[in-house]
Amino acid sequence: MQSLPDGFRALIIGASGAIGAALVAELRNRPGCALVVALHRHSQPAIDFADEASIAAAAAEVADQGPFQLIINATGILHGGDQTSAAPLMPEKRLADLHYGQMHQVFLINTFGPALVLRHFSGLLDRQRGILALLSAKVGSIGDNRLGGWYSYRASKAALNMLVKTAAIELKRSQPNALLLALHPGTVNSRLSQPFRGGEIGRSPAAAAQDLLRVLDQQSAEASGRFLSYSGEQLPW
Repeated sequence: MQSLPDGFRALIIGASGAIGAALVAELRNRPGCALVVALHRHSQPAIDFADEASIAAAAAEVADQGPFQLIINATGILHGGDQTSAAPLMPEKRLADLHYGQMHQVFLINTFGPALVLRHFSGLLDRQRGILALLSAKVGSIGDNRLGGWYSYRASKAALNMLVKTAAIELKRSQPNALLLALHPGTVNSRLSQPFRGGEIGRSPAAAAQDLLRVLDQQSAEASGRFLSYSGEQLPW
């Protein structure tokens, strides 16, 4: 990455997922990157968004390996097991599908956890050139919502976008060189997208990782707080 100093240090949260693992692999293959710290629920230290204390503890434990020039949160949930039911969690198509259990689980992973990543990890950014990117989704755009449905997922990503925008305003005062971004990775062939034709229409995780890193490399601190696509397009809120 040309905008980062030689020997830059990176930290990937959600490194066990498809995009997170691809980001770790891509960065470790780049000669300019001296260190990649990969965090997930089973790493050492572990970070688990269902355990609030683990987020602060993980940040404290890796702090001495920083400062980091690049931090990416690649976590996310669209479907999976519902903690309150044996039924699988799938995006809600109708208002009649809404219930607390699913909404809480989706917001926990897509919004609450990333909010605490902003709180505890933004201070680990390099003061000269530090990028903190959080994976969002285009369906979290209120202005672009034309189809409806996917209530919890859309709302959780819209809330995440607001957190990124608000945090960017605050950090501009104390860390003027910090770059905070919400990134839409596009459709990727991963477990998250498999039930929705992801294997047919999605790009590979490796291609997605390269696209995301390229977009990040092109942004200056003046872009902080924006919502960008993997193509570099600025998306509507």
